[in-house]
Amino acid sequence: MTDVTLGNRANGAYGGLMATSDTPIAEENYLPMLNPFAPGFFDNPYAQYAEVREQDPVHLTPLGSYACFRYSDVHRLLRDTSLSVEERHANLPQPDLPPDLRALVDGHEHGNLTMLNLDPPDHHRLRRLVSKVFTPRMIEGLRPRVQSLVNEHLDAVVARGTGEMELIADLAFPLPFIVISEMIGVPDTIDRDELRDWSGALVKTFDPILTEDDMRAAFHASEGIRSLIGELIDWKRANPADDLLSGLIAAEDEGDRLTEEELREQLVLIYVAGHETTVNLIGNGTLALLRHRDQLELLQRDEVGEAPWVDELLRFDSPVQMSRRITLTDLELGDKEIPAGTLLMTALGAANRDPEKWGPTADQVDLRRVDAPQHMSFGGGFHMCLGAHLARLEGAEAIGGLVRRFPDLELATDTLEWNGRIVLRGLSRLPLHVHV
Repeated sequence: MTDVTLGNRANGAYGGLMATSDTPIAEENYLPMLNPFAPGFFDNPYAQYAEVREQDPVHLTPLGSYACFRYSDVHRLLRDTSLSVEERHANLPQPDLPPDLRALVDGHEHGNLTMLNLDPPDHHRLRRLVSKVFTPRMIEGLRPRVQSLVNEHLDAVVARGTGEMELIADLAFPLPFIVISEMIGVPDTIDRDELRDWSGALVKTFDPILTEDDMRAAFHASEGIRSLIGELIDWKRANPADDLLSGLIAAEDEGDRLTEEELREQLVLIYVAGHETTVNLIGNGTLALLRHRDQLELLQRDEVGEAPWVDELLRFDSPVQMSRRITLTDLELGDKEIPAGTLLMTALGAANRDPEKWGPTADQVDLRRVDAPQHMSFGGGFHMCLGAHLARLEGAEAIGGLVRRFPDLELATDTLEWNGRIVLRGLSRLPLHVHV
């Protein structure tokens, strides 16, 4: 293996600080969490998580960062207001990059103005402005449209008459993509395939391990999507409507408005995050139910009760596996003394399967689990995912609609295709027999 880059920025937006190696990275240099080269890692990273959680829960990684695997530690760190998310506070090695990539990195500062990458008071100011047009009431008002889209896409599967369906292409991707596009006010003329490629390249940079080709693709995607967003903002200023972008342009709090660059950065974040993670929720959640047939049948018979079953699917196989924090002062965590300027990775997926929190059924799907909403999949603290309500709504309507429409739903393959991402875990394809 050659051309491997270790990315320290594991929860950023696009581009970031990297540490690189000029030689192939040997598997023996990796502990389980950071070993995507181990056979079966993407099929089941939870086996590695469990091993590290039991043996070294506050774990010093080969990158020089620490990773935390216990629910109690992850819950604490995500809510600790003394920690930062701004990478400028991290003591990270400068990457040894080829000249063309070095020039791109040095000249590319985009992403640092998103809510995701800012501490208070800047974070609070931006979130307050954006939240004005991204409220739970607004999201609930989308339910009829989401239901209509689910029905349209399932009707198209039935109309083909083949008895086959590829879940990601036929439902999991187009549903949240269309919803967030309509929310923002993106015209139908936008090239959906191109946007999907750009989005996939950008979110790949969330991972701690990148190839140089990944980096180049991300820079290209960043410029492409930012140019598109700039044109869209200009058009929307001249043609305001009842949509999220018009609301963001008009959003004001005590005389404060988003600057042009802030507006662009938040919009890129909302657009990318507004569909990428929900694609994973629908795919991962459907697969979990197919592997726990008794729970799928409970849902089909409407016998789940009042339990928040979508949150149980989020807990069981989180669409977002990790989130980052940075220490500003020395920190004691478990039996470790962590110095200031250290990158802390919180393993959300590991916390969601910690038996100390979830008991002996932590590795099983239980749609009646009443404390499922206490999962870490949406992060925590003031960086809690702004789109949590939308993700729950889309997941419930898509998965619920699918399993009720096709009661004999089955996997059409024993070989699953995962997207190969460490942070945003999801399936690339999920072929199904729908028996229409």
